[in-house]
Amino acid sequence: MSAAHRVRVKREVAGRRGKGVTTIYDVPLDDAGLRDLAGRLKKRCGVGGSVKNGVIELQGDHRDVVVEVLRSEGYDAVLAGG
Repeated sequence: MSAAHRVRVKREVAGRRGKGVTTIYDVPLDDAGLRDLAGRLKKRCGVGGSVKNGVIELQGDHRDVVVEVLRSEGYDAVLAGG
């Protein structure tokens, strides 16, 4: 896959009162596919989350697990940001 098809996984705390979330960007799926993937990731991590504007958000820092799951499903997942 090219860099344009990379799925980026990032931890964010900005604007969340110090509560970190794991965000997953650039997943090449429609809304239904994103919701399905988010459900699988939430179940695997044992956390809540949502899909907003094409971005999957999971409560807490679960970057390593998310990257592992995405790669096992055939996505070119990379850690982004700091």
